[in-house]
Amino acid sequence: MGFLDILLGRSKPAVPDLDQLFGLPSAAVTLQAAAGFTPTGTGAVCFASAEGGAFAQAHQEAQALLDADTERTGPPVERTRDEYGYSWLVSRRAPDDLPALVSDLHAVNSSLEGTGFGPQLLCSVVGFEDAGGRRLGLVYLYKRGTFYPFAPLPGEGERRDNALELQIKAVLTDDLRIETDLARWFPIWGAPGL
Repeated sequence: MGFLDILLGRSKPAVPDLDQLFGLPSAAVTLQAAAGFTPTGTGAVCFASAEGGAFAQAHQEAQALLDADTERTGPPVERTRDEYGYSWLVSRRAPDDLPALVSDLHAVNSSLEGTGFGPQLLCSVVGFEDAGGRRLGLVYLYKRGTFYPFAPLPGEGERRDNALELQIKAVLTDDLRIETDLARWFPIWGAPGL
C-alpha cells in the first residue's frame, strides 16, 4: 500500500483464505450447543459465470473432481442458476458428515481459484436447521475471507430474521472470522439448501 493510497483512504483488499472453511465443523458444534441448529447436509458455492471455453472447462473439472468421490452416497454434485443469473455448484452429504461437505466446498473454490477464476467466486454457504424448522445459512464471503449468518424467514416474500442473525453472530464470534461490516451481510435469496 502506497502513500497515495493512505492519503486517499484506500485500503488493501482482504486476501481470501479458503482454509477458514475448515472452521465450520467446530463452529457447527458451538451452533448446536448454543442455538440448537444442526447441519442439513447441503452446501453450495456461488460464482458469476464467465463466457468462454476456459471457464466451462474449469467448472467441469471442479464438478468432475467432486463427482469422482466414491464415498458420496447422495446425489451427484449439481449446478443450478438462480433468478439473478448466478451459478451455484451444490453438494449434498449426510447431515452428520459436515467435514466432507466442507472439503467439497473447499475443492470447488480452490479449483476455480487455481485456474484463474477466483474473481468469479462470490460466496459459499452451508445450510443449518433447528428443531422448529427455522433455516440458517453460514455464508463465507470469498473476497473478504469472512463469514456471516443469513436467516431467511419462511413464507411469502423475501424477509430475514435479523435478530437470529445477530444472535448467531454473537455465538460464533470465537469460532469463525465474522464479517464486522453488517452492510456486507447480503441476502442470498433462493440459495440452494435454504
